[in-house]
Amino acid sequence: MESFITVYLPVGVGTFHMETAADQFARSARLLKSFDGDVVVPEKPLLSVEALRDFLAPLRPGLVIFQDLTFANGAYMAEVLRRYDGPVLLWTLREPAGDGGRLKLNSLTGAYSAAHTLRNFGNRPFSYVFGAPEEENVREAILAAMKAAAKAAAVKDGNAAPAGENTAELSPAEAEAVRIREKMRSLKIAAVGHTPQGFGFGRALDAEMMYNFGAELVSIEVRELINKAKTYTDEECAEYLARSEAVTCGLDKTPEKNRLDHARLYKAYTEFVRENGIGALASRCWPDLFTEFGTPVCTVLSLLNDENVAAACEADLYGALSMWIGRELSGEAVFFGDPVALDETENTLTFWHCGMAACSLARKDTGAAVGVHPNRKIGPAMDFGCEAFPDATIFRIGREPDGTFRFFIAEGCALDKPKQFIGTSLVVRTDADSRKLVEDSVATGFEPHFAVIRGRHAETLKALAGLYGFKVYEY
Repeated sequence: MESFITVYLPVGVGTFHMETAADQFARSARLLKSFDGDVVVPEKPLLSVEALRDFLAPLRPGLVIFQDLTFANGAYMAEVLRRYDGPVLLWTLREPAGDGGRLKLNSLTGAYSAAHTLRNFGNRPFSYVFGAPEEENVREAILAAMKAAAKAAAVKDGNAAPAGENTAELSPAEAEAVRIREKMRSLKIAAVGHTPQGFGFGRALDAEMMYNFGAELVSIEVRELINKAKTYTDEECAEYLARSEAVTCGLDKTPEKNRLDHARLYKAYTEFVRENGIGALASRCWPDLFTEFGTPVCTVLSLLNDENVAAACEADLYGALSMWIGRELSGEAVFFGDPVALDETENTLTFWHCGMAACSLARKDTGAAVGVHPNRKIGPAMDFGCEAFPDATIFRIGREPDGTFRFFIAEGCALDKPKQFIGTSLVVRTDADSRKLVEDSVATGFEPHFAVIRGRHAETLKALAGLYGFKVYEY
């Protein structure tokens, strides 16, 4: 049994009165260190989500004392909750007397943000105390929280793994599901712009994403990346153009302006991904990239998919998360597309998209061919059929009408078929009756974007749904 520890998290931002904050931190730390037992105190205030993450990552708290040293937004508490599911004591400091100037701490507003996040994470229970470190009610509240948390930990036999999650006792599928769930808690997924009208099924709230999946959602407007791309010179983007030419076929037939603008956009997206540690991404594509930039993002997203970033178009965040899970399962890029054609005689379903698919998925006889977008007639966009693979899984994270989540799962094989339509396509012969699959999934209102994963992964996906308590629709 590991020893019970209390972890003190004094959070804030550096734009408030740091002299006052430093004094409050020193007084709070002195109080906590005066208690018997292990209280882990950072060397200095945690003034960014990254600093909080780094401090908390190696620790296994029995109790978290979360103090808004200054105002801090809900992202700080969300970062705690995605890594920790134990008791929390929320501590608000008194604001120094006003002198007509700026707030020195604004700790109380921070407490409201933290408590709102706690309530939205499945209505997590927490205790709360208001006051300065020297006030007796503060001392009593902390001691009571430590005593209650230590008692609860003893009842649970320390920090033993929850029942059913000792990986030595799990099936391979269950163990893989546990691994994916744990890794998802460190995932940063990006929304680049908003979904187009009528595509709201792909939208997500940051608290919703973190509560349901443990993933951190960051957002940026697509115009920010467009404007960034416009600042680059041809010379600065030369390596990105060369990388694109090396893995595609026919990019040289794209008009020069579009080729160069593609390289600018590729650099802008790549730097955003690298600087923010993004593992999955959903980007708005039309109409902005055509009307405001004049060059589509299709090929940029295709290249990112081969660079270990699950990238979906039409700003479909749950499509991107489905792709990320598929990449974790297969170790390879995942196809993303709409079901567009049904053939009962072959028992097949064709998945297609306008011009986005990882180059590694292309048929060997054509390679990752480049063309133009089928509607806008502007390139570069990917234009190829995908190669065959003997085992395939069709997957989608969807929602029930009441907002709860569900998994669509079907297995089959990807056939050796040429490009079916302008854009990228993949033909899957399903194990289930393809017509019934379509009729049932339309009747249950599944979203029109699906991930097609190499390999058979139904058992692991069902185990993952079980860990989350999601309903499974298996075909």
